[in-house]
Order: sequence, then C-alpha cells, then structure tokens
Amino acid sequence: MRLPRTGRGRLPLALLLVAAVTVFTATVPLLRDWFDLRVYHGTVDSWVHHGGRIYDYLVPGTTYGFTYPPFAAVVMLPMALLELPAAVVVALLLNLAALAVVVRVLAGRDWRRHGWFGCVLGLCALAVFEPLRDTFSFGQVNVVLLALVLTDAWLLATGRERRAGYGIGLAAAIKLTPAVFIGLLLLARRRRAAGVATAVALGATALAAWVAPDDSRFYWTRALWDTTRIGRPEYVSNQSLQGVLARLGEPDRAVWAVAVLLVLGVWAWRASRAVAAEEWITAFALTGLTACLISPVTWVHHLVWLLPSFAVLIRAGHPRTAGALYAVLCTSVVWLWSGDSSGIDGFLGSNAYVWITLGLLLWLPVGQLPAARPDPSRSTTETSPAPSAAAAATSPASAQPGPSSAGAATAAADTGSDTGSDAGSGPGRGLARSASSEPTGSTRPAAANPQSNSARASS
Repeated sequence: MRLPRTGRGRLPLALLLVAAVTVFTATVPLLRDWFDLRVYHGTVDSWVHHGGRIYDYLVPGTTYGFTYPPFAAVVMLPMALLELPAAVVVALLLNLAALAVVVRVLAGRDWRRHGWFGCVLGLCALAVFEPLRDTFSFGQVNVVLLALVLTDAWLLATGRERRAGYGIGLAAAIKLTPAVFIGLLLLARRRRAAGVATAVALGATALAAWVAPDDSRFYWTRALWDTTRIGRPEYVSNQSLQGVLARLGEPDRAVWAVAVLLVLGVWAWRASRAVAAEEWITAFALTGLTACLISPVTWVHHLVWLLPSFAVLIRAGHPRTAGALYAVLCTSVVWLWSGDSSGIDGFLGSNAYVWITLGLLLWLPVGQLPAARPDPSRSTTETSPAPSAAAAATSPASAQPGPSSAGAATAAADTGSDTGSDAGSGPGRGLARSASSEPTGSTRPAAANPQSNSARASS
C-alpha cells in the first residue's frame, strides 16, 4: 500500500491519524492521572507551606513519596506557587519544549525534507511511543533530562567542547542515572567536559545541602540505600537486568553484579569505537542503553533513553529495523505478563523491552553513518588555527560540520526503501575527520492507584 503523494490526498489521512492518536492519548495514558507530578507537587507544597520534610511526604492514600536527590526538590520549588492544575499545564509545556530539543538534536535540519506530512507522521509516532506517553501522563522528568544530556552531545559533535558538560552535570544532580554519561566523557578523554559535568553536579548537590541540610543528610545516608523506597524489582514495569533476575526468582546480588560488569565491558568497547569514529550521538545512544540495563530499576517510562538509538538506526540505513523495534515499544506488550511471568513465554514476553535494549547495545551500527556536511554557520577560525601558506597551497580548508540528521521523530515519515542513501548528516557524526520512578500501569483501564497495591514505587 502506497501513501498518497499529493497534498489533497494526504490531508484526510493526516487528519484521521491525528484524530486516532489524540483519542488514544487522551484516554488510556491519562489514566496515569499525573501521579508522579502529584508526588512532586505534594512534596514541595508540604516542604514550603507546612514545614514538612522532603522525604516524609506520601501521596494521600498511598505509600509513594519523593525519591530523587534533594537538588531535584530545589529545582521544583516554583511549583509551590502553583495549584496542581497549573502545575500540570507547566509540566506539559516543559516536556513539549524538551521533546522539541530532543527532536532537533536527533533530526537536525533534515526533518524539513519530509514536509508537513512527514512531520505529522513523525509526531504521531512519538505520541504512541509507550515510554514517551507515560512520561507525559505521569508528569515525569525523563524527557527534560534527555534534552539536557543530548545538548552536550550536540556541543561535542559540533566542535563546541568548551561549552559541554553543563547539561550532563545538571541532569546527574536531578537524578543519579545520567551520571553514567560522565563516564562516557572520561572514556572519550574529554576531561574538560567531564570536569565541568562533575563540578556542576557537585555544586548543585552542595546548593541543595545548603538549602535543605537535614533532608540532604537523610537522602545520602539513608534514603539512597533503602531499596524498598524504589519499588518491587520483580514488577513487570522494571525493564532492567535486575528486573529480569527478580522475575526469575534470582535474588543473588552477585549474579546481578556480574551481569552489570559484562554490560559495562560491552559498552566501553562499543562506545570507544563510536568515539573513534567521531559518532557522538551513537556513543551517547550506547550509554543511554547501558544506563537502562544496569540501573537496579528501569521503569518503562525511563526507556525514552532509547530514542537516540532509533535515530542512529535510521541514519545508518536501517529504517525498517528501527520501525519494527519501535513498534514493539508502542504496544505495551510486557503488560500481558503483569500477573504471571512464569514459563518460557513469560521469560521472553515480560522482558521484551530488556531484550530490545540489550540487542541495541550489542548491534547498534557503529562507523556506518553518512559523511557530515559542512555547517556554514561556523567559520573555520572558530574550530581550527589558520593554515600556513604551505598548507593552503596543498589542501583546501574545510568547515566544521554541524548538526543535521534524520532521527526517531521522522522514522514514520521515511516511506522510501530500506536504505540510508537519502539520510542527511547530523550530530551523529560529530567532528570532521583529520589525517520514577514508579512502575507504569498497563495501557488498559487502570485502577485509582496506578501501581500494584503491594508495591512501593519511586518517582
């Protein structure tokens, strides 16, 4: 079946698709009822207006409270000025702005070549991506953190290394998982950026300790190490290595530690190759996959960190593979085994997102991205010293390439053949070469409490 080629033929299809996606996203996912946002808002309100402590607040009628580092609560302090409905609106707008940054970094300028119809298809594809729709409907912060981290990837990819590190540092201070990207900077020997990220994270943590000393002491000495605050590791929403082992009934931490070390070894090898190939988005994609696998708890909505991997697959000439894997992550298939994950089918089905994450870590293309185009907005003097007279006589100067790639948001717009010949360049090939949160609920109608009644959860 071929898509219509004229604007008149595409308009009814676009309107029908938008209507279907709107009905879907306005009914099923919104049964999450902004649960995480209610945790954030209630915590800040209790802290500011009622003299409560950050980690003592629980959503009424539940056992769920704040689990992020204290700096996250400091960042969220403006919510104390808002009622919950206004906070919902602000959270939606903030997440939309962050998603625009993510799409811009991953897709670059190439989204324009698909026209309005391609953009509509891409946005609809993003809207049904389960990790994204749960992030929005829970009022989560995952997309904001992804945007902060990818901003640093773009800076590194476009030769602006002196400005990199701030986004990763802020993200790591808000939530611990993005600290893995500091490890990538060290692996890539980008010591300045790693130092900046570390300094920003430590500075933000120190600021939180000054603002809330007692809460900071409690978090770093007790709450951080209390695994019961996070949630049941065997819950089907936990799509990490520990989640797989917990559903198998394997409680031995040594087994999990060995699995984590193996994953870190694969990551170090593959990320080093990506950095050597100057494919920064690929390196960041591999690091996001690794973070999801090694984290003790990776709820489904945390899997927005997989979006860069789909952008890499498309640009490397594998849009059909990207589309197939992406489609699985839109189905909520793991919830079919939410009640019973026993047996071979339970082992395979309840961990489906883990298998996709692990497969991407092992087989994400490295060194296959198309050559980058020069970025006319940057001058050669900004990125390299002036060539000598002898050098000028033997070789032309080349400008630094800039960001422009076909990303995950334009996957659905790619209606051509399964090749990457028409993919543009982007931040995935960076520099010019030289010689919870809480478990998410099923997409089926949810109970008033979006979590298992016996499970604790973290935002």
